[in-house]
Amino acid sequence: MHFSSIEDVRSRIDQIDSELVKIIAQRAECVKAAAAFKTSHAAVRAPDRVQQVVNKARARAADLGLPEEVIETVYRAMIDAFIDYELKQHDQLRQGKTD
Repeated sequence: MHFSSIEDVRSRIDQIDSELVKIIAQRAECVKAAAAFKTSHAAVRAPDRVQQVVNKARARAADLGLPEEVIETVYRAMIDAFIDYELKQHDQLRQGKTD
């Protein structure tokens, strides 16, 4: 990529951020659906699955020449937020409520 100004860089970042939000919204729909299949909070937290997702993200980052530590930090923050979201969804489903 070639940029001629900081404005060009910021514009591209804004475009990428817009795409990321759309993709994260799609992930949220999957997380919400997953809550219906899980029988307990432990199943929602699923530390082995979390580690598996983080490992895959790190491997993809390495393949792309990106800092694996940055990807892991981003993924762990995202996963933590989604676990909180999924726990709420899980509880609502068990109480007969849905968003």
